Amino acid sequence: MRKEYDFLKLKPAFPRYLKMLKKPITMRLDIGVFNYFKKISKTMGIPYQSLINYILREYAQHEIKPSANWDLLTKKRVI
Repeated sequence: MRKEYDFLKLKPAFPRYLKMLKKPITMRLDIGVFNYFKKISKTMGIPYQSLINYILREYAQHEIKPSANWDLLTKKRVI
């Protein structure tokens, strides 16, 4: 072991997997949506979180916008 080291010669280290980090979040899904992905994930042999992430990534990469009319989904019913 040396008595002194020249740290100025070191190259900066960049984490190779930094871009692959995932953000833990909480989502509220309809029970039917949850059951659908759970069922498909079992037949495919992958975790349902990975399946949902894969589908959302495909939407984001292809810039697909949902076809739902948000105004109709958010209107409150008057009783």
